[in-house]
Amino acid sequence: MKYDVIVVGAGHAGCEAASAAARMGSKTLLITMNMQTIGQMSCNPAMGGVAKGQIVREIDALGGFSGIISDETAIQFRMLNRSKGPAMWSPRVQSDRWRFAEQWRLTLEQIENLHFIQSTVDAVTTDASGITGVILQNGVSVEGHSVVLTSGTFLNGVMHIGERQMTGGRSSEGSAKGITGCLNTLGFESGRMKTGTPPRLDGRSLDYSKFEEQKGDEKPGKFSFTDTKPLTKQRSCWISHTSEEVHDTLRASFDRSPLFNGAIQSSGPRYCPSIEDKINRFRR
Repeated sequence: MKYDVIVVGAGHAGCEAASAAARMGSKTLLITMNMQTIGQMSCNPAMGGVAKGQIVREIDALGGFSGIISDETAIQFRMLNRSKGPAMWSPRVQSDRWRFAEQWRLTLEQIENLHFIQSTVDAVTTDASGITGVILQNGVSVEGHSVVLTSGTFLNGVMHIGERQMTGGRSSEGSAKGITGCLNTLGFESGRMKTGTPPRLDGRSLDYSKFEEQKGDEKPGKFSFTDTKPLTKQRSCWISHTSEEVHDTLRASFDRSPLFNGAIQSSGPRYCPSIEDKINRFRR
């Protein structure tokens, strides 16, 4: 197998990279650990917000698909920070996370020059001239003139749930282990930043009278500069707040939390200073 471009990881960045390369005429391979989770929304099922909202529109202006797919699968549109100056306004859509992933998959499947493989990449291969391809988990070698890594949290990922630590990129999904060691031998430094995924709740189990309703904009906008249609029917978001009682419970358990007891620091060669700053501010 020989390709012009090999993209590792089929999250939002990988989908955009693969589609861009293929549409520019490159024979492109998109490698994902699970063909059923292409374009999956792992955390908050939303696109946009502060900074990311501007990026999605820039991607759209450059011919990408994130804005189009966000518009086509949106269930709410809201322009955040309206109380501040226009420079801080940030578009955000809440999406139907299943339709969002489905639309990405359908979009990619219609692009010529774009191929798919379900596997894990264990190593990047090189010679004196540079990148030569990748080696898959089953030992198969794939040749490529360039390799784009969009592995996200799966790259040597570690998950912390309560007092337990386990390898994984998402809940119930494995981590990509081999490629980190390979990159280290090539002279790269590896570290680990913390992310967080909120729990999934069954909406039927919630008492919405205890929440604050946040409706979409009365005149909803959209992300894409193409002819996508703005929403005509929207779903509400529901906001909850913590209390001092919740904060006291958290403070009493700091010694059991991997965020505070050093477990995260021991799970990687380097620790993100910005996270340490947040911890110190929280403690004060």
